[in-house]
Amino acid sequence: MTVLIDQPTWPAHDTVWSHLVSDVSLEELHDFAAANGISRRGFDLDHYDVPEHRYEALVAAGARPVGNRELVLRLRASGLRVSGRERSGR
Repeated sequence: MTVLIDQPTWPAHDTVWSHLVSDVSLEELHDFAAANGISRRGFDLDHYDVPEHRYEALVAAGARPVGNRELVLRLRASGLRVSGRERSGR
């Protein structure tokens, strides 16, 4: 199991956010999120957005902290990355 999380640096809605991804499968990602009480509403096509206050607990639960660049590279290499073009429906 490889669930990855980047540092909470993405500002929105009065907090900063991390991205939680799997470099294995979406099933693994959804299972990890559910096991850690993360709502499916936080899922955005290839990742979960998680607020800063959840970061330490997710790392303690087994999410591997990585930099943003490594997270994107690993997600692309897994074939699970949804591109900007796919996001906009083009």
